[in-house]
Amino acid sequence: MSGNSNQNVHRAGYTPDGIKPGSTGSEIMSKEARCHGGSVPSGEATATLQQMGAKNSTHSSGYTYGGICKGSQAARNMSEEAKSHGGGTPKGGTTATIQSISMGGKGSKK
Repeated sequence: MSGNSNQNVHRAGYTPDGIKPGSTGSEIMSKEARCHGGSVPSGEATATLQQMGAKNSTHSSGYTYGGICKGSQAARNMSEEAKSHGGGTPKGGTTATIQSISMGGKGSKK
């Protein structure tokens, strides 16, 4: 199933050629930019998903169709996000968004 998470990220608009206009990725990027004064910070969902989409590395980073893999970069990211939010990962946060898209959520089936 390794191809599914990478394919889902591409379907959401994160590709080796950049973020597709009008895609779910484009919508998420616009929302992040509005929240951060016009820029998209590194480490947030847009930057992370675009990097993984360009490199086809969603699955190898630990964001898989079956969930986050124990001991992976995704698990470390989730742990750090949970620590910074009092012990839980927030709905709509970076980890939740990346995992949702890797599993085909957030409209990635366009």
